[in-house]
Amino acid sequence: MSEVRIIEIKESVFADNDRQADALRRELKSDKVFLMNLMSSPGSGKTTVLGRTIDGLKDRLRIGVMEADIDSDVDARTIAETGVKAIQLHTGGMCHLDAEMTRQGLEALDVRDLDLAILENVGNLVCPAEFDTGASANVMILSVPEGHDKPLKYPLMFRVCDAVLINKIDVLPYFDFDMERVEEYIHMRNPDAKIFPVSAKTGEGMAAWTDWLEARVRDWNEV
Repeated sequence: MSEVRIIEIKESVFADNDRQADALRRELKSDKVFLMNLMSSPGSGKTTVLGRTIDGLKDRLRIGVMEADIDSDVDARTIAETGVKAIQLHTGGMCHLDAEMTRQGLEALDVRDLDLAILENVGNLVCPAEFDTGASANVMILSVPEGHDKPLKYPLMFRVCDAVLINKIDVLPYFDFDMERVEEYIHMRNPDAKIFPVSAKTGEGMAAWTDWLEARVRDWNEV
């Protein structure tokens, strides 16, 4: 019986993507553009948080946004209303963006006049965490209604993130959500992750988050 050749496609795909992501990151560093990859599950309030973030920073930083979805342009229209440059990326059914897709989005956005480019990734706690987009920082949003056990169930997402926003803290009294426990679980996965409890609805906690982000952008863009 002849032998069957086995090809480890997944490993090859990830390795190739990592090389492309590293190259993109170096280019962005040279161009003094900070790329933030924003991830979360659907319904976490990602677009609302992003709108609040833009409102807090648009007078201090030049910002552009890439909205990634399987279909529709609802989020891009919402973000465009904040006054920043925004484009919609359709992923053709893919549940994530990789480095090459991100590069195409950045070229369409034209980041030459930007300090901060934001990629609002597809709503999903699994696939987006697996692919390095070339971002300068990965950030995720976990909303109170999702529960404090998510770092245990989706470990990779929390491992790859530089910051975690705990959104919808205004509804804490109505949910069995333990803030101390979620912070413990997050730091089990990633001891260096910054945690920001926020409410995109009321604005609570947003200043601490935007101050942190602005500092990261300015550090990145220094010569």
